[in-house]
Amino acid sequence: MTLEHPAPGKLRQVTPFAAVLLCDNPSVMTLEGTNTWILRAPGREEAVVVDPGPKGDKKHLKRVAKAAGTVALTLVTHRHADHTGGLKKWEELTRSPIRAFSPKYCINTATPLVGGEVIEVAGLRITVLHTPGHTADSLSFLVDGAEGDPGALVSGDTLLGRGTTVLDATDGTLADYLGSLESLSTVAAGRVLLPGHGPDLPDAGPVVAAYAAHRQDRLQQVRDALDELGVSAAEAKPMKVVKHVYRDVDKKAWPAARMSVKVQLRYLVERG
Repeated sequence: MTLEHPAPGKLRQVTPFAAVLLCDNPSVMTLEGTNTWILRAPGREEAVVVDPGPKGDKKHLKRVAKAAGTVALTLVTHRHADHTGGLKKWEELTRSPIRAFSPKYCINTATPLVGGEVIEVAGLRITVLHTPGHTADSLSFLVDGAEGDPGALVSGDTLLGRGTTVLDATDGTLADYLGSLESLSTVAAGRVLLPGHGPDLPDAGPVVAAYAAHRQDRLQQVRDALDELGVSAAEAKPMKVVKHVYRDVDKKAWPAARMSVKVQLRYLVERG
């Protein structure tokens, strides 16, 4: 039987070179859970693992390690704990070099990842894309397929399999995010989307376009809310804006929406 998303704890082959193990950590922020991706060219023994998962779920880490076998390299899409919390235990299990944009998450003398870098490992060619916005350190990875195969885009939380991503007000910015979407629009078409949360999708191109349109729609809704409230972006209370813009959204998601609104207000202030 062919598995479909969600299938927590079960290895699911998505493309000839990509399989996923869904961590059983569902929440408003993680959707059905965090996706850990195992990448390798057909017939190759060694693998690349992307985002081993959160701290405290040893069963998930052990399942990933067993499914991956020899881990030639571990890649991290961004700093959030559901992606990085298990790195210490993961390193103990696999002794894999771990690379991320931030030196804080690089282990075993591994060097930080740089946008534009090309990695050839496990029979694959992986291009690193710096795609900030969700967080300042967010990365995406282009994975080339065999000849005639457009390959895949591993997007972390920059693009999700359903819904839209939250911009972390700590270090995420809307200007960065819009720039990242513009950059992705030039490379995403035809590539399978392998996201950090939610189901994989057959073509990342329309997802990028929909995300860009959605951000512009939300930005206009924030402007309209400011007009209704009679306040400037600099004066506005984020939660009051949330109550206007997200009135039809489950209130459980409002704290996450508040983060995105803070980022949107900051964007409007910066642009006068």
